[in-house]
Amino acid sequence: MERISELAAIIDRHVEGTGICATAMPHVSLIRADHPSTPTPAVYEASLCLIAQGSKRVSLGGESLVYDAAHYLIVSVDLPLVGHVTEACPERPYLCCKIDLDPALLADLIVAEGGAVPRTDLPVLGVYPGDPHLIDAACRLVGLLDQPDAIRALAPLIEREILYRLLTGPHGPMLRHVATAGSHLHQVSRAIAAIRRRFDAPIRIDEVAAEAGMSPSSLHAHFKAITRMTPLEYQKQLRLQEARRLMLAGGASAGTAGFTVGYESSSQFSREYRRLFGAPPRQDIERLQSAVAPALAL
Repeated sequence: MERISELAAIIDRHVEGTGICATAMPHVSLIRADHPSTPTPAVYEASLCLIAQGSKRVSLGGESLVYDAAHYLIVSVDLPLVGHVTEACPERPYLCCKIDLDPALLADLIVAEGGAVPRTDLPVLGVYPGDPHLIDAACRLVGLLDQPDAIRALAPLIEREILYRLLTGPHGPMLRHVATAGSHLHQVSRAIAAIRRRFDAPIRIDEVAAEAGMSPSSLHAHFKAITRMTPLEYQKQLRLQEARRLMLAGGASAGTAGFTVGYESSSQFSREYRRLFGAPPRQDIERLQSAVAPALAL
């Protein structure tokens, strides 16, 4: 408990205001919220999420998971989730550390360790009881923000330790499956990466399937089984979320944002935006701008 309190203090010290904050370490982000938030759709990258204070609920399809300072969240592949902070106040804000999973480093560790067998019967999204070793490593990693000169030398070593802890923990067999070339999860991960790279262009399923090393029918079936949506629906979420970001953070108009992310029809953009976020673009952005602590990310 002492280490999780220390992690909370470090996060609080390095986050200005509320929202998600990038750090000097590319794989590490810090998040703070002073109030509970409304459910917000977003694509969550493959990552480890450690809450140091407060709690959050995430949903994939009809399944919901809650995690807090006593439980960590693992997202094995980039997934379209709906998340909202459930416990936070100005005196005890929601504080979270997100560590993106480096697939190359993960694969290197799997080769070095060997032995364990991948499993496909575990969920790609999971919440697990806090691990003191994992919390200690995360605390040391985030603590490097107080020692910027040590980040280049020490951060990669601690990230490697964190991935090792995950591989030897309850979710390890699923992470092995994701990283195993030729597995359906590995192939779907490649398809997701291809869609995200060119989300603003018309999707060509044959090309995405070829890049993933699957047939179009196999891609469609396994993609939907994992993400709860088709590749086209996944691309639509990416487009709408980027448009929302452009309007909220960049001040773009609805028409400009829709065109930028690939929509040719403003009416179609407005209709699909409202279906995902519950309000037309202008109304949604005004609501977010007036909210005390909009939660747009993990």
